[in-house]
Amino acid sequence: MNHSYFLAGITLGKFIKLLRKNGFTLHSNYAVRLLFLLQNGVWASFLKRYEKRKFGEKLQNHPFPDNPVFIVGHWRTGSTFLHKLLSLDSNLVAPTVFQISVPDSMLVSRKYYEPVMTKVMAKKRPMDNMKLGFDEPQEDEYALFKLTLDSPLEKLIFAQNDDYFLNGYDDFMPADAVVWKREMLDFCRKLDFESGKRLVLKNPFHSMRIPLLKEIFPKAQFIHIHRNPYDVIPSTMNLWNIVGSQNRLKGKWKSPAFEDVVKAYGKISRKIKDDLANLTDNEKAHIRFEDLEKEPVTELKKIYAHFKWDFTPGFEKKLNDHLKSLKNYKKNKFELTNDEKEVIDRVLLNS
Repeated sequence: MNHSYFLAGITLGKFIKLLRKNGFTLHSNYAVRLLFLLQNGVWASFLKRYEKRKFGEKLQNHPFPDNPVFIVGHWRTGSTFLHKLLSLDSNLVAPTVFQISVPDSMLVSRKYYEPVMTKVMAKKRPMDNMKLGFDEPQEDEYALFKLTLDSPLEKLIFAQNDDYFLNGYDDFMPADAVVWKREMLDFCRKLDFESGKRLVLKNPFHSMRIPLLKEIFPKAQFIHIHRNPYDVIPSTMNLWNIVGSQNRLKGKWKSPAFEDVVKAYGKISRKIKDDLANLTDNEKAHIRFEDLEKEPVTELKKIYAHFKWDFTPGFEKKLNDHLKSLKNYKKNKFELTNDEKEVIDRVLLNS
């Protein structure tokens, strides 16, 4: 599945609602995406009703989790790497590619989707060649968008102009907080119902929702991962150029302006800093990607010690085994011009 994966698994009614609101472009490439999402929506709607009949009452009686761990930080700061490492802890659980794909029916639909998804899914993420598997950890924004129809991703998929789709945001707070909180809680309750483990969620959009998340989950803890902006900015440009062109349903994808991406990075970084300043030391931790990449086990032990979590021998073994499997992995490398470095320095200095 190399296209339209942001909306794959959305129910038919919600997909049609998005089309009515935003319109779409009649182009041969987009027609394939539309047909894929329409037929997929029929199955998603049917399975949603099936799950509600089978588990509706049990879910209503299951308590909401109140203590997820949130990984926050701008895109391309190493949050995916950290998310994967933490998911290896037997006491934690991350939402998977499958679960965020079909959040309305993930308790009943695995046997229907797994044979298909494992065949059509790309084996690696298109922006960085990291493993993309059915049960690999994935960020929850894709699930929340399908559940609430409220995400900045809407502007990426249904562009109204050629501006960077993150322009104009002072935060990523939902338009209807009541609906968004309900769906977020229900999604997390399903994950808790199925696993019984503490949730670890990674979602760059949550970086500007920290006060709202703390309101919903009083015992939540946050890990902020950051990285040299000289590496983050070009990698972010590459990310949006790939996923934007793969998911667009309206208008032709246009690469965002370099300075716009830097401004968004500065705004998000500043918001994280300000919001985390209002939390206690036991509610937050910081980690540099460069340190995590160099000494992953050591850096994770520091986080666990900071939060007073139990760092078990079994977890350490899983970490070392996974890290050995990555020995041949090569990161993308991007070269910035001196002018681009000056733009980053100037914008971030004034942000």
